[in-house]
Amino acid sequence: MDIELELAGFVSGLTAPDIPPEALRTTRLIVLAAAGTAVAGSGEDGIAGLRQLLLERGGARQARSFVFGDALPASAAAQLNGTMCRALDYCDAMAPGLHIGSSLIPAAFAAADLRGGCRGGDFVAALAAGAEIGSRFNLTEAQYDGFDPTGVAAVFAATAAASRVLELTPTQTLHALALAFNRCGGSFQSNIDGSLAVRLIQGWVAETGVSCAQMAQRGLTGPVNFLSGIYGYAHLYGRGRLEPRSVVAGLGHDWRLTGMMFKKYPSCGLTQGLTELTLNLVEQAKVSDSEVRSVTVRLPSYAWKLVGHPFKVGDNPRVDAQFSAQYCVANAIVRRSSKLTHFRVSEISDRAVRALAERVVTVSDPAMDARGHTAVDVSITMAGGQVHEARLDIAPGFPGNDLSDAQQMARFHDCMAYAATPLPGTAVTAFLDGVAALPELDDARALVDALIADRSRGTGCDDAPQRQREATWN
Repeated sequence: MDIELELAGFVSGLTAPDIPPEALRTTRLIVLAAAGTAVAGSGEDGIAGLRQLLLERGGARQARSFVFGDALPASAAAQLNGTMCRALDYCDAMAPGLHIGSSLIPAAFAAADLRGGCRGGDFVAALAAGAEIGSRFNLTEAQYDGFDPTGVAAVFAATAAASRVLELTPTQTLHALALAFNRCGGSFQSNIDGSLAVRLIQGWVAETGVSCAQMAQRGLTGPVNFLSGIYGYAHLYGRGRLEPRSVVAGLGHDWRLTGMMFKKYPSCGLTQGLTELTLNLVEQAKVSDSEVRSVTVRLPSYAWKLVGHPFKVGDNPRVDAQFSAQYCVANAIVRRSSKLTHFRVSEISDRAVRALAERVVTVSDPAMDARGHTAVDVSITMAGGQVHEARLDIAPGFPGNDLSDAQQMARFHDCMAYAATPLPGTAVTAFLDGVAALPELDDARALVDALIADRSRGTGCDDAPQRQREATWN
């Protein structure tokens, strides 16, 4: 189990000075993206129901929910926050579909509340360690073969971060990761069917991270050969094609978390390129939706399976639209942009968009796999027979076509403007200042303070007076 021990030792031993500048920048961007989408996603479908369920369950008042400030068991707070972070699918991601930050950040903050505080340097080390471990457990499209990468690989990220914040020993961290291995799961069928399970899986992963760290802290053990064992991760999920030693190769020197992508548009990562390409064609050719006869979109086979199916509005229209190439293309042509508001139910029902979506044809082209995960070709045929064509290999926000700092900040402010329960302007400023100074913060929980919309409200799990809650957090 030397490989597994090396992973555990990295998590428990990493310090802020060990993190190179580019990895530190990515870590900060993960915090920014997850927090922004949590605030914006707090009013989306399923959040109120999940929140009420967790409040009804009650339990120890260990950690706070974002936006609402509910006092919940640490694992429950992580679950609610993780679900909010993913509700808009506008968070960070990594090809071929792994969402780390939306579980990593909630698990780490819940652990910080549970511990009673965490210095900024320790907190950023926990985040970087978790994101790096999750990145190293990421697999290929063929290896996942329909498994949700978030449900499979992100459990290690959330668990590593919670373990580091709670100051687990290397042995305890080993067992926390080993326990997390037994919680890998989740299917992309959740995305294809437009279900709320997409965001719930993200919450479950965050919950798993906290729970496994707590269990290991109390002496519960997992299979220590969880990566390299005969029935370990490399065999079960790597399908025998993952070399266990490759997971730790260059650990601490080769930072794979820098391969994270941040979305320019609020939809599935595999729709980023086609949205960008369509918008460029619309602008360059002055395309009017009323004159479009048809649109053909060619996608790699993996992307086509996830977003190439016929667009239909089911019980959860936002998810249906987020994971539909037809909708994203039609939206880009009709509205000449792609914003959070365009994925509201009222906007998804727009007749012009729906009518054009029916004229978008998606084609699976396995030959495009060689061009990259986000390769896309778009061909727009006009009523008069004129054809506008373009192709793109690397979608915006992916490594090699990174978003600028200004675009990253625009994403965050777009989330703040969209939020049903907005944060006060002073809180937004305090949060951004805190992220900028993260390694130097006396207590990382100050960032959670800034993410609670109204701390004067009594929103705990019981009827304890607010002054008691304030005393708990300060």
